[in-house]
Amino acid sequence: MLSSTAAAAAAAMASLRTLPLPVLVPLVASALVFLATVLRRLLRRQRPVYLLNYSCHLPDAERQQVRSGAGTFAPPFIYSGKFEKTLAFAIQEAEEGLFAVVEQLLAKSDVSPSDISVLVVACSMFSPMPSLASMIVHRFKMRADVKSYSVAGMGCSAGTVGIDTAARSLRARRAGSGGYALVVVTENTSLNWYFGKNKHMLVTNCIFRVGSAAALVTDVPARRADAKYELVRTLRTHHGADDAAFNAALQMEDEEGNLGVALTKDLVRVAGAALRRHITTLGPQVLPMSEMLRYAWRVARAYAAGNRKAAAAEVPDFLRAFEHICIHSGGKAVIDSVARLMGFGPYVVEPARSTLHRFGNTSSSLVFYELAYFEAKRRVRAGDHLWMLAFGTGFKACSNVWRALRDAAPDADNPWNGCVHRYPVPPPPPSKTHKHA
Repeated sequence: MLSSTAAAAAAAMASLRTLPLPVLVPLVASALVFLATVLRRLLRRQRPVYLLNYSCHLPDAERQQVRSGAGTFAPPFIYSGKFEKTLAFAIQEAEEGLFAVVEQLLAKSDVSPSDISVLVVACSMFSPMPSLASMIVHRFKMRADVKSYSVAGMGCSAGTVGIDTAARSLRARRAGSGGYALVVVTENTSLNWYFGKNKHMLVTNCIFRVGSAAALVTDVPARRADAKYELVRTLRTHHGADDAAFNAALQMEDEEGNLGVALTKDLVRVAGAALRRHITTLGPQVLPMSEMLRYAWRVARAYAAGNRKAAAAEVPDFLRAFEHICIHSGGKAVIDSVARLMGFGPYVVEPARSTLHRFGNTSSSLVFYELAYFEAKRRVRAGDHLWMLAFGTGFKACSNVWRALRDAAPDADNPWNGCVHRYPVPPPPPSKTHKHA
């Protein structure tokens, strides 16, 4: 038996030596990456962290802009009659969203504000004093030793960053202590609504809308039976060393002094490049060995054929790792770019397109509105893996990987209740070609 195994190994080594170097290198590299990943998983088994539940804000119907998508929600100053950007309106926008989702979440999770040991609050474009975290502590009378974090400037990635921060904070506590971390994410458009003429800055008025979400994560073992998901992995990559990436989305003043956020023409290209580098790190951590080997073979075959461009364009099939993907729904061009690069079909990107249509770009909370879509459609089954992917200013790419602990069904406060039956929205009919005599 041993002699036959040794003979087979020797034959395999002899076959490898006959391969040209461009083919051999990717195969060996993939094998080494796989071995390193297995060792890392064995050596770094972490305390489980669970997503107990989450809530998304659904503003009052009078805040809807009926000509925007399916009626996305605008900030309160739009309906004031004055149309003025003021601190009072910004605070009103923040309080309406943050207080509502926290109250809903704590009530349905059977958790008291005094049980919260970690509080992470994220909002990119509004950082008042006292902080948004302090506003929540004050409103819900949280305990004096709560560890609070106020995160700003992270863009649409702040939701996934907040989950990563909360999980790390819980795991940093001594084993057996157990606790609850509350992650609250929002965006505040009141003070950043753009009144100028710069077309790169006007885009934000068209796509960004009101939205907030709160998520409750815990490492209390006894709450596993109540939790919806287990956090399997997080990954954050920062690409800000590159000038184009750093300047792709920028808060600035135009030539006339009007404050707003500029989205450059480079944004879609930057997002694609950041995603490619991000999945280079994520892939070996989540993909099965069979897919990694298939990917290595496709790359090697393209190199052997002399087609370096095709080899560089190859990406692994991430649908072999995930049943559901919450793609960053920042805009149609970004969704199209991710779908094209990753080879995702219409069904995979449907939740992102539906979320963009129904709620607009709600920034850091958008991945939770997408998760709510999956649950409203009752697509998630126990054991399924779900990938949350978000991009942020700077430029960042962030991932949260979850495993479902039970079959999903929409909660009573699911923001899709009452409208999910209208989705996905069918594509518009093809435009008619007019022929002139």
